[in-house]
Amino acid sequence: MRRTSSLVPPPGADAAEPPAVATRRETLRTEFPFELPRGYVDGSGTLHRDGVMRLATARDELVPLRDDRVRENPAYLTVVLLSRVVTRIGTVVDVHPGVVEDLFASDLAFLQDMYRRINSEGHTRASVVCPECQHRFAVELAGGRLGES
Repeated sequence: MRRTSSLVPPPGADAAEPPAVATRRETLRTEFPFELPRGYVDGSGTLHRDGVMRLATARDELVPLRDDRVRENPAYLTVVLLSRVVTRIGTVVDVHPGVVEDLFASDLAFLQDMYRRINSEGHTRASVVCPECQHRFAVELAGGRLGES
């Protein structure tokens, strides 16, 4: 799912504005790659680490609330919600609740944190400060290999 938004002049704006302003397009990033800390091991023993998570829609957050598994155990909401927004883990493209259930706890925590960051803050970057020189910079928290920013 890729969506784009156009920046168009507001109603009543001068139509004679330069084309660069009137027709500039901004792309909304809706998919975010990641690499699991441990990885998902499928039924045949294959390890899958890289994947993609998309932004959640209102439907993604509402539909799980009607799921009987979530009604019986509210903690299961995380499993159903992540299975809706994780579009791929390695070569696994059918990411259903059973796949999420089989993730290692550290990978589940990683995906929960990533979900929160991209849906609340809109990105997977974090602002950090060097403890020695106090220099401020941003690091990418998802998509890199372990030990890399």
